[in-house]
Parts: sequence; C-alpha cells; structure tokens
Amino acid sequence: MHINLPMTKVISLSNEAYRNLKDSKKPGESFSDVVLRITKPKKKKSLLEFSGTWVGDDIDEVFAQVKKDSERTSSRKVDLFP
Repeated sequence: MHINLPMTKVISLSNEAYRNLKDSKKPGESFSDVVLRITKPKKKKSLLEFSGTWVGDDIDEVFAQVKKDSERTSSRKVDLFP
C-alpha cells in the first residue's frame, strides 16, 4: 500500500512578515494558499485585450499629447555609424 501525503516545510518569518502574510489571508485561505496566490506568475495580457472604443471625453487632449511626444522624440538625432 502506497500513501501520498502532502509535504510540509517549516519556514521562519519575522513578526512583520507574519503579520503581513496573516493580513493578506482571505476568508477560508490557508497560509499556503496566500503564498501561492501572491507568488503566482502574472499572466501576460495581449494588447488586443485593451483594444476597443475610447471611453471618455478627453480624446482630443490625449491625441495632442501623443502628437507633442512624437514630435519631441522624432527630432532626436541618432548617429548609428559614427
């Protein structure tokens, strides 16, 4: 008969780290759940997820700023072959 038991590890935390971890717990979450949640790699989002219709009334200001930034950066000279 073979029984798989989950392994546990004992770690030491400062009092501050323990308080922060404890404060991060959601109802019903274990400390392991919290550690896994906060250390889980972030899923990269596709730029397409941000596409769509502009919501807001400041589109003219945004375009003006983009144009200003574009003009400022395009005037920079870069000598690729000195």
